Amino acid sequence: MGDVEVVKDISVVPEVHFLEQVLERISQGELRVPKFQRPFLWRPDQMLQLFDSMERGYPMGSLLIWETTMPLESLDTIGGRSIPSAPEGAKVAYVLDGHQRLSTLFGVLHRSDDAPQSTQQEDWMWWVYRPLVRPDHDGVRYRHWKSGETVPGSFLPMRSVLGTLDFLEYARKLSDVSGSREEADHLTKESERIAKRVKNYKVSVVRMEGGTLKQAIEVFSRINSSGQKMRPDQMVSALTYGTIGSETLSDKMEEIRGRVAASGFGEIPIMTIFQTVLALSGEEDVQRDTSWETMARKVQGQLMTAVEDTDRIVQEVVEFLRDEVRVPLARLVPYNIQIMLLAVFFHFSDKAEAEQRAKLRNWFWTTSLAGTFAGATTTQVRNFIRQMKAFAGGTSALGYSGERARAFPDRFDLRSARVRAYLLWDLQTFPERKNPDGSTVNVLELLATAHSETYRHIITQSGVPGASSPANRIVMTTPPGVSIRQALIRLAEEGRTDILDSHGVSLASIEHLKADSYTDFIFARQQELAARERQFIESLGIESAEKEVGEADIDTE
Repeated sequence: MGDVEVVKDISVVPEVHFLEQVLERISQGELRVPKFQRPFLWRPDQMLQLFDSMERGYPMGSLLIWETTMPLESLDTIGGRSIPSAPEGAKVAYVLDGHQRLSTLFGVLHRSDDAPQSTQQEDWMWWVYRPLVRPDHDGVRYRHWKSGETVPGSFLPMRSVLGTLDFLEYARKLSDVSGSREEADHLTKESERIAKRVKNYKVSVVRMEGGTLKQAIEVFSRINSSGQKMRPDQMVSALTYGTIGSETLSDKMEEIRGRVAASGFGEIPIMTIFQTVLALSGEEDVQRDTSWETMARKVQGQLMTAVEDTDRIVQEVVEFLRDEVRVPLARLVPYNIQIMLLAVFFHFSDKAEAEQRAKLRNWFWTTSLAGTFAGATTTQVRNFIRQMKAFAGGTSALGYSGERARAFPDRFDLRSARVRAYLLWDLQTFPERKNPDGSTVNVLELLATAHSETYRHIITQSGVPGASSPANRIVMTTPPGVSIRQALIRLAEEGRTDILDSHGVSLASIEHLKADSYTDFIFARQQELAARERQFIESLGIESAEKEVGEADIDTE
């Protein structure tokens, strides 16, 4: 708390409150969560652990709140429950640290009896139960009820422990589910013990008074809580709160991501959008992981313009990738830094001439195949941005000539930029694949939903050398009970070479399948694909790899 105590004009008052009192303030609208806070991110198991810790008497950590009469944009729901507006003119407290814990406790303990219960996580996660019959182990004693079946009567719903009438109603029903009066008394006493634990649980609250909104956000941003650590984009979003209106930087970036996804290109990582906003605001150290307060001060004057520019420019980048480079989906972009650097070009270029766009296409393929951005350092990224700005202004060429493509990947792993580059070539080379029944395969639709499962194994037996190779993958739907291997053999026997050609499978390679020479089939097809891909690489003026096959490095962000 050292950072908090030195903040000027702020007083800090440590207090202890009953948990029930703290939650009541939330239900009255007096204790609120400011909009610059992170969203609720806890996993269901973290929620259960919190209740288990409370029952054991473990401390849950202190809460930090800021009391002020200053109006502040805040959430109107906490823990999935609506809360009333802040009392007009009254002093309101805002949660600076403890949002995840308070949302869990309020959402569960103040759950209404008619709140939805279903098999959807957004519903069942807020229904926490304490089985009254103790298990033999000392693990977490609380449970969620995920199935659509009736909850056992001996499961105490935690929503009932703070409401006297609700608790009495539950206790009355215990006699109906018990086998004897003795068992009913035992379960009732156990439920009373647990309810008493919750009602008597005390929370340490650090109340901060005075100071400005900027100081409060600065305090918030410096807190290293034990929960979900803030990402850089969330940190800068908090520190620049109010710069771009009532919506936060995070809100605006989510809107941009949503619009790109709605266009059919899929979701761009939020960190890529964040780095683009920084780059278009004039910042070049977009990969730093320290001094985010300094960063926020540097860029906040340019944020509104940078966010608007990013919204427009990212759409232009998506069109360029999709229409000219023929990258159909965001998840197939080898390096996300390529999106940011393309945005830098289109932002700082007065007019992208045809010659420049052609060079950009080559730059994209070269950097993708050569692994240019693998493990890029802060200094390297800064230089990449400067280089792209100079190219956009027509004062310099893109410095990628002479880079050699990496070899054909030895395994199919979408965390490898080289594999993604291979898939982009594969999609362009075999655009109209067909199923054994002659129907067309919608590869993009499958990739958008199933991702790596779209490319099915031809040889499924374990231990076969080369089985991990992209050459052992194909996009094809077969009838029930028919494997890909069987389908390919049948197609060859029936002379349906048009379907085989649509997948880049030769009759020569299928001869190995017929002889059950699985490794020979994989290596034969691998050699054929690698040769065709090499022709494409060299047609772009890119130097091909010295060896045919190499390791598929896991190097994407």
